[in-house]
Amino acid sequence: MNDLPDTETDTVTGNAPVRFDTKIAVLLRDDLETWQRLNVTAFLVSGLGTQVPEVVGEPYADADGTAYLPMFRQPVLVFAGPKELLSSAHAKAVGRGVTTAVFTSDLFATGHDAANRAAVRAVHRHGLDLVGLAAYGPRNAVDKILKGASMHP
Repeated sequence: MNDLPDTETDTVTGNAPVRFDTKIAVLLRDDLETWQRLNVTAFLVSGLGTQVPEVVGEPYADADGTAYLPMFRQPVLVFAGPKELLSSAHAKAVGRGVTTAVFTSDLFATGHDAANRAAVRAVHRHGLDLVGLAAYGPRNAVDKILKGASMHP
């Protein structure tokens, strides 16, 4: 990757950076512990490829022919901000209709997918205690959703 976080230079061919017209972004609440940030990020992006299959590239293989899972075809940008920014970004993401995932503070106390979904379903949208969200969509729409957020350190 080069200095631009949402572009990618082809290191095999040396071709110019690829500028994606879409963006995968995660916004984390800035008061989370390190383990929580990692866990929330992993959960937030885990479903994206199932709903938007074009974000997933081809499977990997090493020189010995060992097969590996495919990964996203573009970078995942991770941002941080205060609770109020998460609420604002969530409202914008829902309003703009971009593909969105949420992680609420209640999910730290659950142990499996059904309990996670039940915890989110039990709270009205405006009452969600968001600790993270993922947004995927046109780059300019995602940029506007994340306005005011800073890149995760």
